[in-house]
Amino acid sequence: MKPVASLSLDLDNQWSYMKTHGDPGWEKLPSYLPVLVPRVLDFLAERGLRITFFIVGQDAVLPGHGELLARLTEAGHEVGNHSFHHEPWLHRYSRAQLEDEIERAEIAIRDATGVRTEGFRGPGYSLSETVLEVLAARGYRYDASTLPTYLGPLARAYYFLQADLTPEQKEERSGLFGSFRDGLRPVKPYRWRLEGDGLLEIPVTTMPAFKLPFHLSYLLYLSDFSQTLARTYLAVALRACRLYRLEPSLLMHPLDFLGADDVDALGFFPGMRQSGAVKRARVAEYLADVAAVFEPVTMGQHAAALSERPQLARRTPAFAQP
Repeated sequence: MKPVASLSLDLDNQWSYMKTHGDPGWEKLPSYLPVLVPRVLDFLAERGLRITFFIVGQDAVLPGHGELLARLTEAGHEVGNHSFHHEPWLHRYSRAQLEDEIERAEIAIRDATGVRTEGFRGPGYSLSETVLEVLAARGYRYDASTLPTYLGPLARAYYFLQADLTPEQKEERSGLFGSFRDGLRPVKPYRWRLEGDGLLEIPVTTMPAFKLPFHLSYLLYLSDFSQTLARTYLAVALRACRLYRLEPSLLMHPLDFLGADDVDALGFFPGMRQSGAVKRARVAEYLADVAAVFEPVTMGQHAAALSERPQLARRTPAFAQP
C-alpha cells in the first residue's frame, strides 16, 4: 500500500483576501463561492478525490451559502474550522475572543453542513498557545495551522509591498505568514503537550531539510516561468518526503482554481496572470503526480492513521509574544 498524503483546501473567500490586503469594499462581503464550489466539486469528483475544506464561519451564514456548503459534505468531503472572521492575527486575541470566534464558526459550519468540525486551521497560519488550549477544551482532534518554513517574513514583505496598509494595519498583520523561527518547527506531525490526550498537530508540509513550501500556490507561481520547472520541483519534494518517511499534508487555495478571468479584484496575487482553465489543468497534473506516489486522503483520515501511532513526538507550545 502507498503511504498517505492528506489534501485540504482553505475556502478563503474574495472578501477575506480583500480584508487582509486592506482593500476597500470587503465589508460588502463579495463572494466567488457560487462559482468556485461547484467547479472544485466537479474537479474532485472527476478524479475520485475526497479532501478537507476549511470553512470560514462568516461564509456559512451568508444568504444562500448554507445550501452551497452543504454540497461539500453531501459529496463525502470533510469540513474543518477556519475561524469566523478570517483575521490572520488570532495570536492577538484574548481567550474570550478566541472561544467566541471558534465556537461561532463551529456552529455556523454545523448549521450549514450538518457536521461538527474536529479540525482547525488558523487563517494566515496564525496560532498561539491559547488557540491550542481552546481547541483542546472543545474536543478538537487536530490542528493544521503550522507552516514550518523560513520564508514567512519574505512572503509578508512581498505582501506589504503589494498592499496599501496604514502603519496600524501593518502592525496588526505583523505576524502574517509566520516568523523566521517557524522554520525551526518540525515537518512531521506531533502532539502538543496540553491537558488531556494532547492535540494532534499536522503541519502544512514543506520540503524536508530545506523547509521550502511546495503547496499548489507555489507550484503555480513557478509554472509562470515553466511548467516543467514546477513539476520537477514537486517531484523533488515528493521524493524528499519518501526518503524522510514523511506522509505529506498538501494545501490548496481557491485561487489555485480561479484566474484573473474569474475574479479581477485579486490580481495582486502571484499566478493571477493565468486563466482559471490553465490553472485547473496544471493542478490536475500536480495532483496526478502526488497520487502516483501517495494515497490521497482527507485530513481526518490522516489524523486517524496518526492517532494509532504511539511513537509520535510531543512538543510544548512555544510562541513569540505579539
